Amino acid sequence: MTNLAKAGSFRLGDTTVNRMGFGAMQLAGPGVFGPPRDRGAAIAVLRAAVDRGVNHIDTSDFYGPHVTNQIIREALYPYAEDLVIVTKVGARRGADASWLPAQSVADLTAAVHDNLRNLGLERLDVVNLRLMGDIHTPAEGSLAPQFTALADLQRRGLIRHLGLSNVTARQVAEAQAIAPVACVQNLYNLVQREDDALVDALAAQCIAYVPFFPLGGFTPIQSDGLSVIARGIGATPMQVALAWLLARAPNLLLIPGTSSAAHLAENCAAADLELSAETLAALNALV
Repeated sequence: MTNLAKAGSFRLGDTTVNRMGFGAMQLAGPGVFGPPRDRGAAIAVLRAAVDRGVNHIDTSDFYGPHVTNQIIREALYPYAEDLVIVTKVGARRGADASWLPAQSVADLTAAVHDNLRNLGLERLDVVNLRLMGDIHTPAEGSLAPQFTALADLQRRGLIRHLGLSNVTARQVAEAQAIAPVACVQNLYNLVQREDDALVDALAAQCIAYVPFFPLGGFTPIQSDGLSVIARGIGATPMQVALAWLLARAPNLLLIPGTSSAAHLAENCAAADLELSAETLAALNALV
């Protein structure tokens, strides 16, 4: 079994976690809506992830909604002391499975309490304010009212650390003037690298950057060049894409998600890959 410690570790809030984590989004039903086809398999994948050394799980109560957090609680509660569960607020699901903004103080407060209840916690480890922007692309605009509301909940003891998702560098700076930021979660992967400068700026501040859709999300990375490189080193394209992220910067924490035990093992095996300077140069040239 792969030793995830080979991928290194980094601070997330006040806890050091393995850089290879797990994203729980795919544990809900199709379209991240409703229950999974096989609840038992979802529970088994979570337990297998923790058994492999995963101690950073990314989730949200709007996955399902409520479904994913309830599965996490059923699978893993009582939680290991070193397990960090990161959730996000700022959206809700429509009856038609649409993704809708939920950014008012009342919305954010209710979402925090939903996460607490469904995860079975008295305090959330990390809560990311998820701005909606253009769904997966950030848009400028003040986040002060929303982030201030979460900072108030933090002062009340309901949240340990605050993070941001789908934000610009300017919004990160605005949030940092209100309260410390433990992590930033934006769209970033081998072929979508608009955040290169932000990754480096956060690394200089020892702040975790967590790429969402590290493998391309609903449309997995498609690249003939990536496939050729992967064949040449005896790995799958997705393993190489994950290994590239691990090599990109020390503050990158990965949260590839899956509902399959076999796919989980494949993702974790990326921790074993050591990419040569020549391979890294070839991968960088794909952009």
